Amino acid sequence: MIIEPKFARELAADLLDINAVILRPNEPFVWSSGWNSPIYCDNRLTLRYPEIRKKIAQNFTQFVEGKFPNIDVITGTATAGIPHAAWVAQSLDKPMAYVRAKAKAHGMGNQIEGGVDKGQSTVVIEDLISTGGSAISVIEALQFVGAKVEGVVSIFTYGFDKADEKFNKVSVPVYSLTDYNTLINVALEKGVVDGDDLDLLSSWRSAPNTWPNS
Repeated sequence: MIIEPKFARELAADLLDINAVILRPNEPFVWSSGWNSPIYCDNRLTLRYPEIRKKIAQNFTQFVEGKFPNIDVITGTATAGIPHAAWVAQSLDKPMAYVRAKAKAHGMGNQIEGGVDKGQSTVVIEDLISTGGSAISVIEALQFVGAKVEGVVSIFTYGFDKADEKFNKVSVPVYSLTDYNTLINVALEKGVVDGDDLDLLSSWRSAPNTWPNS
């Protein structure tokens, strides 16, 4: 679910302007999953731009404060969600934690750093949702220790059905500042892509695991 459509368009334009999102429908990227993709998204580049990262933090904060006013802890996904979670937690004067992809093999062997206690409620801050796998692993780690995950909030989502199915299974709602459809519309208006590219971009969104042979 998009949090605020007007800001979704503004943020999509920002991501395109700083090349945090690159569209190459005719020269696709290859993801680590092996998927061919006409889009590459690296939201970590927002950290280089104080005005953009401030807008992201403010919109995250306003949404969490309004939607989850009694939340106990703000949790970031390692690593890209950590700085955004820190800014939100600071603004809301809340404790913060972050969750690794897997437990450390040394020291205390922690997977959850900062700590979320049994029975505490938390919101997960994520930078990007593609298949949903990384966010789901964070949710499962938090639920394992008895925390209540109220929602996941991301900067950008591709909006894949596969991801939606995963989040539905764990009964955790997902909210995003902007998404793929908004970004493509803004890219078309800005001349980043043209009308001839839309069929390619649409076909990838419908069947990313088999594109461009679908």
